[in-house]
Amino acid sequence: MRLGYIGLGKMGANMVDRLLEKGWQVVAHDRNPDAMNAAKSRGSETADTVQSVVDALGAPRLIWIMVPHQAVDAVLDVLAPRLTTGDTVIDGGNSHFKDSIRRAGALEAKGIDFLDAGVSGGPGGAREGACIMVGGRKEVFRRFETLFRDLSVPDGYSYMGRAGAGHFVKMVHNGIEYGMMQALAEGFALLKASDFGLNLTKIADVYNHRSVIDSRLVGWLLGAFEQYGEDLKEISGSVAQSGEGAWTVEAGKELGVLTPIIEGALAFRMRSQNDPSYTGRLISAMRNQFGGHAVKAKE
Repeated sequence: MRLGYIGLGKMGANMVDRLLEKGWQVVAHDRNPDAMNAAKSRGSETADTVQSVVDALGAPRLIWIMVPHQAVDAVLDVLAPRLTTGDTVIDGGNSHFKDSIRRAGALEAKGIDFLDAGVSGGPGGAREGACIMVGGRKEVFRRFETLFRDLSVPDGYSYMGRAGAGHFVKMVHNGIEYGMMQALAEGFALLKASDFGLNLTKIADVYNHRSVIDSRLVGWLLGAFEQYGEDLKEISGSVAQSGEGAWTVEAGKELGVLTPIIEGALAFRMRSQNDPSYTGRLISAMRNQFGGHAVKAKE
């Protein structure tokens, strides 16, 4: 019930709070001193350096990394030489599954266990209970199953398979998310363009009462209408993409599986950088609601 935690962004800070609530002792580290102070004020121990995280934990150590996928190797370059046989590293970010396979091999060659954990649910899920998909050696997963249970909603975690499987399943999840959000945005843009004078807020609310498309995404769209108004004038029509959709399309091509819906959704986001639209505002609004992504329209 004691672990190191590296990365106190929107997801990480909320996960640390949940762990503390569940009785875990957490030694937290982040490059941002304000994030460290906030974690300390809520009961976490803090460490100024990665080395200090390692020093504060007794062997065998458990360390969760929650940083952008571009930063994982840099963290491991500092962390791995300081770990010893029997220690375990969990990468809970959105890393590419092939990188997770590579990292698992490199760490396990040194006697260090590695799990890749895909985490879904956004900052709210990180605090209230997430959905977690875990890859790695099954015996290592079982050793830390209590951790995943404590971080998840009831029945919201599972072992997916060998190293890389957790992040592969989460990658495909995010690709599916691209397609679902695109369909909702296109549909609501069509509703708005009609000459019926439709109330989109009311429609979103009705859709979310046992219709076939009743979903958290429709609920978040409803929340965006209530917060910003149906024109979404404060929201950018250019939609950001963080990589997982592109990875999903690449994986489909490698495996010979057609993914035209996801590919189309990805292409829309890329086009939207130079061609913002109301459909883009709808997607950006949903991203803001569930992920806290900054999507304000430029002045």
